[in-house]
Amino acid sequence: MRTLKLVIAYDGTRYAGWQRQPNAPSIQEELEKAVERVTGEAVRVVGAGRTDAGVHALAQVAHFRTSSALPADRFVGALNHYLPPDIAVRCAQEAPEAFHARRDARWRAYRYLIWNRPGRNPLLLNRALFWEGPLDLGAMHAAASHLVGRHDFASFCATGSHPRTTLCTLYRLEIRQRGPLVVVEAVADRFLRHMVRMVVGTLLEVGSGKRSPESVQELLAARNSQLAGPVVEAGGLYLVRVGYTEFRAGP
Repeated sequence: MRTLKLVIAYDGTRYAGWQRQPNAPSIQEELEKAVERVTGEAVRVVGAGRTDAGVHALAQVAHFRTSSALPADRFVGALNHYLPPDIAVRCAQEAPEAFHARRDARWRAYRYLIWNRPGRNPLLLNRALFWEGPLDLGAMHAAASHLVGRHDFASFCATGSHPRTTLCTLYRLEIRQRGPLVVVEAVADRFLRHMVRMVVGTLLEVGSGKRSPESVQELLAARNSQLAGPVVEAGGLYLVRVGYTEFRAGP
């Protein structure tokens, strides 16, 4: 048996998320159906990140095991032939037999897009959050600095979620502006369910003057998700990279 590693991009708008669902379409199900069409084998495709409904990916990583002799690079075209147009395999390569896309991942990077201008942009429907009010990016930067590092992020975990631990190391949390777009970048060793969307919702409250940057420290200490900002829309969130070596911050 061979282990193949895939890098996948997808528009998550019409899917119930990565993970296979009994009564709703999922990215995992579409990939598994495509692999079966190509190899004749019913396999499980394991993703590095279980993205939620409506969340997109630029470089999701996944693996599956197969006895097919098809060369790895041929899987790209073969799988894309059977995949719907909103899912694409970007590359396929041989991986060590024991490689596991999720368990071996050392960090993940997410991006959240905010259209910060009066009036919606129809070209960014389900691609960004529309936010008309002014934002104080300096205050948002200050708040973000309190979240970087190893903390208990229980205050940024979806209600009803029961992770084995709520401790995470947030390596990077940056906010930058590109014209009317405000971009939030987050890199961590692991993310809790809805963590990025709750962090963004909290930063937006800081940016709009509803809470101070320093209050984020109290929010962390409270370990109470009811005190955090809202869970912002899924459509603005993108999984942009998965790392398999130690994270190293750039210059």
